[in-house]
Amino acid sequence: MKVVIVGDGKVGFTLADQLAKEGHDVVVIDKNKAVLNQLSEQLDVMVIPGNGASLTVQREAGVGESDVLIAATSADEINLLCCILGRKLGCKHTIARVRNPEYAEHMYFLKDELGLSMTINPELAAAREIFRLLRFPSFLKRESFAKGRVEIVEIDLKPGNPLVGKSLMQLQQVVGVRVLVCAVQRQEEVHIPTGSFVLQEGDQIYVTASSSNLLQLVRSLNLIRLRVRNVLLVGGSRIAHYLGLMLTESGISVKIIEMQQHRCEELCELLPKATVVCGDGTDKQVLLSEGIEQMDAVVSLTDMDEENLLVSTYARHLQVPKVLTKINRMEYIDVYREMGIGSAISPKLLCATDIVRYVRAMQNTTGGAVLAIHYLVDGQVEALEFTVTKGTKYLGQTLTQITLKPDLLIACINRRGTVIIPKGSDTLEQGDTVIVVSKGSHTIYDLNDIFA
Repeated sequence: MKVVIVGDGKVGFTLADQLAKEGHDVVVIDKNKAVLNQLSEQLDVMVIPGNGASLTVQREAGVGESDVLIAATSADEINLLCCILGRKLGCKHTIARVRNPEYAEHMYFLKDELGLSMTINPELAAAREIFRLLRFPSFLKRESFAKGRVEIVEIDLKPGNPLVGKSLMQLQQVVGVRVLVCAVQRQEEVHIPTGSFVLQEGDQIYVTASSSNLLQLVRSLNLIRLRVRNVLLVGGSRIAHYLGLMLTESGISVKIIEMQQHRCEELCELLPKATVVCGDGTDKQVLLSEGIEQMDAVVSLTDMDEENLLVSTYARHLQVPKVLTKINRMEYIDVYREMGIGSAISPKLLCATDIVRYVRAMQNTTGGAVLAIHYLVDGQVEALEFTVTKGTKYLGQTLTQITLKPDLLIACINRRGTVIIPKGSDTLEQGDTVIVVSKGSHTIYDLNDIFA
């Protein structure tokens, strides 16, 4: 497929990287020639310097003959104009990055009039992700499938965890409910495990469970059952605005530390239930005076990765129960984990994931399109949700009769709202939705791609 991306910022680069790796014909438009030169050296994509909202530039990039136009500049108005022009030229699908909260409220009503296939908001996506993690602070990461009925959660096997030394065949016996470990990261290695796989201390495991069984999982594994009541946000960004609204509406006490006086005044008007402090959130004395030691959670949301890491490291040193860190440069994720910063949130990666899912859904050949896609183990593993259609192979056959490609497993089956953690005797039936976990170089566009 031909994909044109306008804007080579953080989101644009991440999109170009992921889509090029999947074999798409990618063209990137940006005004900054130096940035484009750097991009073309790193990725196998075509670059065109110029204004993406220019009719001439869009024609030069072949927008009219493209399958998808993604406008991801820093200006919402430019992105909307790019998509309007792209649709007029004949582009089949247009996606706009819209960050302004005022615009975001109107996108639902204007989507059809503007000819938009999809809108993305990195800050809102990050706020939602953080909010979900704060609801279950025992988990490092939490991904939702099957309209919220199924979760894949990341757990760090610390000393004393009941699963240490147990094989996966003993899993249900230990936790008391049927769950499935779909991926394991052990130091530098990633495993899609079988039933004989034995868990070790220090493993980071990804567990598939129905949402109703999560509480039992927490109890059985003796994880900290903390209820978050007080949250400190460092940095008064758009994410802080969105997240502050979600938290205060849930009855959680929120304190925001922001350096710029005018932004503090804006936040006071936008978040009347929150406490806004004007100060340097990276200053140790400021953090101590604002009660960081008494917080249930600290979320660092400044625009600088270095500052976020500093704040998060200090919060972990003070043994704050839950620490979340916004980061932009995912290439250092291994270093971040070794520093013990807690859960890392990448707004650009969240949005790129949504767009990749949309593009894959356009390519399905059997009707079993990708409903959801999440990246696990720092992008080394994919978890995808598909619909089982009449075109799906092996309908009605037991899983023991079906051979999958290597490093793949079916982690869950959702049958008319009933969550099934699969056994060998289970079958795939038309109308089911299934979660498939895949490692490595497999690129899966529809459900039939998983079969050997």
